[in-house]
Amino acid sequence: MAEKFTKIQKDGYSLYLNQEGAVLGAGPGMEKYILVVDGFAFKDLNRNGVLDPYEDWRLPWEERIGDLASRMSIEEIAGLMLYSSHQSITKVNPFAALGYRGREEQDTREHVWDLTEGQKNFLQNDHLRHVLLAQVESTAAAARWNNQAQAFAETLGLGIPINISSDPRHTPKATAEYDLGAGGDISLWPDALGLAAAFDPALVRCFAGIAAREYRAMGITTALSPQVDLATDPRWSRFNGTFGEGSKLAVDLARAYCDGFQNSPKTGIPGAGDSREEIAGGWGFGSVNAMVKHWPGGGTGEGGRDAHFGFGKYAVYPGRGEEEHLKPFTEGAFKLEGKTGKASAVMPYYTISWGYDRTYGENVGNSYSRYIVTDLLREKYGYDGVVCTDWGITADPGPVDLFFSGKCWGVEELSAAERHYKILMAGADQFGGNNDKVPVLEAYAMGVREHGEEFMRNRFVQSAKRLLRNIYRTGLFENPFVDPEDSPPVKREFISAGFQAQLRSIVLLKNAGSVLPLRGKTKVYIPRRRLKAGTNFFGMATAERDLDPLDPRIVGEYFEQVTSPEAADFALCIIESPRSVGGGYLKDQGYIPISLQYRPYRADTAREKNIAGNEDRSYRGKTAAVSNEGDLDLVLDTRKKMGSKPVIVVVQTANPFAAAEFEGSADAILLCFSVEPRAVLDIITGKAEPSALLPFRMPRDMATVEAQAEDLAFDMIPYTDSTGNTWDFAFGLNWQGPIRDGRVEKYSHG
Repeated sequence: MAEKFTKIQKDGYSLYLNQEGAVLGAGPGMEKYILVVDGFAFKDLNRNGVLDPYEDWRLPWEERIGDLASRMSIEEIAGLMLYSSHQSITKVNPFAALGYRGREEQDTREHVWDLTEGQKNFLQNDHLRHVLLAQVESTAAAARWNNQAQAFAETLGLGIPINISSDPRHTPKATAEYDLGAGGDISLWPDALGLAAAFDPALVRCFAGIAAREYRAMGITTALSPQVDLATDPRWSRFNGTFGEGSKLAVDLARAYCDGFQNSPKTGIPGAGDSREEIAGGWGFGSVNAMVKHWPGGGTGEGGRDAHFGFGKYAVYPGRGEEEHLKPFTEGAFKLEGKTGKASAVMPYYTISWGYDRTYGENVGNSYSRYIVTDLLREKYGYDGVVCTDWGITADPGPVDLFFSGKCWGVEELSAAERHYKILMAGADQFGGNNDKVPVLEAYAMGVREHGEEFMRNRFVQSAKRLLRNIYRTGLFENPFVDPEDSPPVKREFISAGFQAQLRSIVLLKNAGSVLPLRGKTKVYIPRRRLKAGTNFFGMATAERDLDPLDPRIVGEYFEQVTSPEAADFALCIIESPRSVGGGYLKDQGYIPISLQYRPYRADTAREKNIAGNEDRSYRGKTAAVSNEGDLDLVLDTRKKMGSKPVIVVVQTANPFAAAEFEGSADAILLCFSVEPRAVLDIITGKAEPSALLPFRMPRDMATVEAQAEDLAFDMIPYTDSTGNTWDFAFGLNWQGPIRDGRVEKYSHG
């Protein structure tokens, strides 16, 4: 029979283009195992000389998945349940050691995109097939690493390809663990809170569709996002990764985000032929799995503390607002408008949701809770996708203020194997940040002793099918390779779309006397910032330093920059929202407040006794400081120096904050959420008009922050400024004054 395919040789792999069929990608080790059946090309992934159902691209996914799961050994399924620690395609990886299982080994890579010995080991020996890619030197380097890893994996065992994931990586500045997208020449967008400030689901879907194109060009097929936690406590350190505090807005944006990432476009990426088109049900070679997080909502940490740390392990619900926090999942991510239907994966948060489980009475981390994972997520809401734990929850804990340690909250007394077993019995499928199959196999043995071999085999197969489904639906079994020459598919329209989104994310809060926009090339004074020594989100030390908040070369495109206030027509102060020291805990003081004001804050109105836990965790009467108190001095000092001349303040905003300390000293105030300097300057000079709205309330003061319930939205008295405007949810100004359009009507207080 005549061949019904053509072969194209690429750099490091080959493409087999079947007539009116699948496009196959094969690495050097697989080319001799190409089967020709009925004239079509197929990959003999297990190299047995037979076209098995799981290798037959003509069959429905579910039939292929069932066949493959039945062939997998328990060791192979255990490996499929692993999700790697952070991997870095750079010369130096600060987040993951090269060593395999903690053993030091020499870095033998010739290029940054070569596999490390540790990566080869966990792919081959542990059968790991889910990799978290953090930092990359470039998108082309990521593509080359993907191709090497996929070529290596397809020669092992059953030839299961690798599902590569990424945390959000499109903002101009990588600032935290969940925003490690440093490196990679891709379009730049505001962070999630900035996207929310546009109050436009269509914009979020546009972002997600473009981001998916760029992810796939790097070999990435799973997004560890969106983060749809309702940000009901303004002190939370992950506030800027959310869509704000309003559930109605978060529902619509969650839906748009997942639809944009998961649905394959009808048209493909240039240069890839038909291989990027939809395969079935909205899924295909342009799809990226969305792992929505953090079930059942991670924004209710007691006192605003974060559960990456032992001092923040508890989530509380003093307002009984649990149901509201579920809505971005149940009404958004699980009810998509596109054909893929629902987000393909869910990640529970680290927290112990205190008192949440009123069936079994357990206070354990969410991934360990049968009530939260099985009774609520699986049974009540019918979710049968992948449930993956957050990273590192099965490892032993360290000191309560240590970021880089295990986070097994509520089950500290269990062994690593017992923790894995409890997670499996709770209903989760996958272990984030674990490269080692051994404790998973030990958990299997525990299950066999308790329930028998048949039960435990079926339990493993159940998770295997869910995990394989997300690999099949993105087309990886047919072609996991990408062309580095096409990486990224950067287009002028992608870059422009990202920049326009940045413009639409900047909130104008104050514009006294219509001082903005500025006209003409006036003279500007921009004071330097002085930052104290401190620590970052990870607990790493940061040095004291002075810095120019804007590149003088960029400023020169808009204004004449002068060095003295006397010579200036106006002043531009670039500051950050307050960055509280310690995150709610210091070794020498114990539990302390989290401050959203610049001057030292004494928590005289905080609750006298903590809600969760048995130990005393109260901070009433204690004092907190912020590392950037100098930002307040900068504004106040500039006001004095400028006299009656305008002072414009731009706040790089990660959290809501108490603005009364400087609001009266500023003629104009703008909030920005991870944007490029030119976006801010375009707004100030009137090249673009502000249109963004607050996706949260700005608190009147810290007393109202302490009085609010951590789990309730709109539970703080908002600030009213000196011009009479109240900085409530959905407030923002344009050149004419307060914005009152359809967005405000639709989403205000909801």
